[in-house]
Amino acid sequence: MSRQYIVRGSLHLGRLSESKPGKAAFDELYDRFNRREYVHPDPVEFLHEYDDPRDREVVGIVASALAYGRVRQILGSVAEALRRMGASPADFVRSSSPGLIRNVFEGFKHRFTTGHEVASMLIGVKRMLERHGSLEDCFASFRKNADETVLPALCAFVGELDGSPGSRSMFLPSPARGSACKRFNLFLRWMIRRDEVDPGIWTAVPASQLVVPVDTHMHRIGRALGFTVRNGADLRTALEITDAFRTICPSDPVRYDFALTRIGILNENS
Repeated sequence: MSRQYIVRGSLHLGRLSESKPGKAAFDELYDRFNRREYVHPDPVEFLHEYDDPRDREVVGIVASALAYGRVRQILGSVAEALRRMGASPADFVRSSSPGLIRNVFEGFKHRFTTGHEVASMLIGVKRMLERHGSLEDCFASFRKNADETVLPALCAFVGELDGSPGSRSMFLPSPARGSACKRFNLFLRWMIRRDEVDPGIWTAVPASQLVVPVDTHMHRIGRALGFTVRNGADLRTALEITDAFRTICPSDPVRYDFALTRIGILNENS
C-alpha cells in the first residue's frame, strides 16, 4: 500500500474503495507504521512508561477511558490523571480509600468527564482488584472459549466496574446498550495484543476474540473498504468491520488498527 493512498487526515478513501487491498497490502502498512517510533502521539505511550503489569493495567484503563477528543488534549489529561496517582497507579488504587480517591481527583476535568467519574471508575477498579487480584483475572472469569468475541465478557466486566445496577453512564459504555465501546475495545487491544505498539500483558484472552475499536477514522476507512455501509459508528458497525478484518487475519482481526488510524493522526499533527 503506497503513499498514493494517503491524504491529509485519512486514507485516500476513493482510491481504497477502488483497489480493495488484500492481506499483503495491509501487512505492508502494518510493517511500516506499527512501530514504537510512531507511538507518539497516542495514549498507549503511557503504558510503555511502566514495567509492572499491575501498573500497566491501571494506566491502560485510565488512558483508554480518556481517549476521546483531540489527541493532544487526551495526552494532557492522561498525564494529569497519572500525576495525581503518583509513582505506582496500581499501588495508589489498592492502598487508597474511596474517599481519598475522590479527593485526589477533585477538580479534574477532561472535556465532558469529571473527576468524580474518574474516581468512581477507579473505585470500581479497586473493588475488582480486591475480588480477583487483577483486571485480567476479572475479565477472564467472564470469558468463555466458545465466545466469538470479547463482547459477552465485556458486558459483565463493565457491569462489575460500574457497580451501579441499571446505570447508563456514558463514561462507562456497555455493548449491552449497543455501544461500539471504542475505548474499552482499545483497552483490550493494549492488554491482549503484543508487538512493538501494544504491550500485551494478558495471556488469558486470545487476540482472535478482539473487536476493532471503531472511531471516526476507522469508521471512514471501513466504509471506504466496503467493510460496512452503515452511517453510524455503533456496535453493529464495529462488528461488521471486525468480521471483515477477521477474514484477512482470523487470529488477530485488530492487527491493522493502529497502523490504519495512525496515518490520519500523524497527518493531523504534522
